[in-house]
Amino acid sequence: MSSIPADRHLRGQLKTRQVTMISMAGIIGAGLFIGSASAIALAGPAAVLAYLFTGTIVVLVMRMLGEMAVSQPDSGSFSTYADRAIGHWAGFSIGWLYWWFWVCVLPVESIAGAAIIHSYIPDVPVWLISLVIVLVLMCTNLLSVKGYGELEFWFSLIKVVAIVAFIVIGILAVCGVLPVPEQGGFGRLTQLGGFAPHGVSSIISCILITAFSFFGAEIVTIAAAESHDPVKQITRATNLVVWRIMIFYLLSIFLAVCIVNWNDPQLVKVGTFQRALEVLQIPGAKIIVDMVVLTAVTSCMNSALYTSSRMMFSLGQRGDAPKAMGRLAKNGVPRKAVVASTLVGIIASLCNFLFPGEVFHTLLATTGAVALLVYIVIAVSQIRMRYQLQAEGKVPKLKMWLFPGLSYATILALLAVLGYMVWAPSFHTETVMTGTVAVIVVVMGLCNGARKKKFTLQQTA
Repeated sequence: MSSIPADRHLRGQLKTRQVTMISMAGIIGAGLFIGSASAIALAGPAAVLAYLFTGTIVVLVMRMLGEMAVSQPDSGSFSTYADRAIGHWAGFSIGWLYWWFWVCVLPVESIAGAAIIHSYIPDVPVWLISLVIVLVLMCTNLLSVKGYGELEFWFSLIKVVAIVAFIVIGILAVCGVLPVPEQGGFGRLTQLGGFAPHGVSSIISCILITAFSFFGAEIVTIAAAESHDPVKQITRATNLVVWRIMIFYLLSIFLAVCIVNWNDPQLVKVGTFQRALEVLQIPGAKIIVDMVVLTAVTSCMNSALYTSSRMMFSLGQRGDAPKAMGRLAKNGVPRKAVVASTLVGIIASLCNFLFPGEVFHTLLATTGAVALLVYIVIAVSQIRMRYQLQAEGKVPKLKMWLFPGLSYATILALLAVLGYMVWAPSFHTETVMTGTVAVIVVVMGLCNGARKKKFTLQQTA
């Protein structure tokens, strides 16, 4: 029987349909609808190759994470696995870095969503709209786990329907059923300077942009820990991630570059999907995309609150955060962790309004390479945990493909991307800031581990 008090056990409140939809749309965010425009403008049609490379890395990382999550479902996910496989300092460090990433995402997305609403109701200030959105989502997360799950189900459904609709329209346009101005269709892939107009180096640079578009796929392993059948949900989500990336990202981006000129001056200004719909002369393109993007950023905020609070809850349970953060309210929600994460996000948002372009941009820069660090830790943890299982004579229910070769190859690819990020002048600030914060957090983790070890020795003496 577990020695952990009942108020510290997360309950299986998320329904199958909720976890399924969360896993389906976890990677669909504003980065796809708007951010992909920067990738296309940088690398031309060859941006598809950057998405293919990054998507493949994410598939492999999710497979490794799935192997560990199926064996040991946990709301702390990869932070908990790093603690067990690598050491306490690793679990502490990656847990706090991940929490910080999502706390910083909260104000970014709230401001983006507020800006869209403000464009339709200009009399209401952006900061007020942003604050209202955050507080509403906080209240929803505080009410129940089901509240988060139900909201995310409908947000995800809207995103999936929007992507599928765009793909259908795009296929009809490329196949000539819908008129495409100028020389549309597959011809755009090689026109205007060729498939890679700026050379191979632009594709490599594009990878750094696309790498962060997929971040969030791992949330399903955290959410599944609060479902009725975590093992089944994680297995299903991990097995389907390949098709989600192929359909939602690769196919939609491929169709977009077949419809819009990569050097279209309006592309980066209005975003990939809006520009594509405008080129196809679809009525109300701006309003349609605005509503979908608003849904996407609200969904991201909802997930940011949920994910950051669950990570803090896990850290609290392990003694790496205040103990109060590791306790649940009667409704099964880690309320103090939710409120704490929200307050930090609101403070970061206030910094943006009080000191525009200064403090907040510095804070945001500290998260620049967190995604890559998380992926590397997942890969290293998977290798070590697999060897631990083999030593115990156990076989994981869900296995990483071609172990250990493919696992090591994934680590090398991630290190190569991280190395290029360190070298690239345009990412210098992000790498320096993230590296500085990572070193500080690791030192804190080592000190915390030494303190816990000393306490344990005193207790056993």
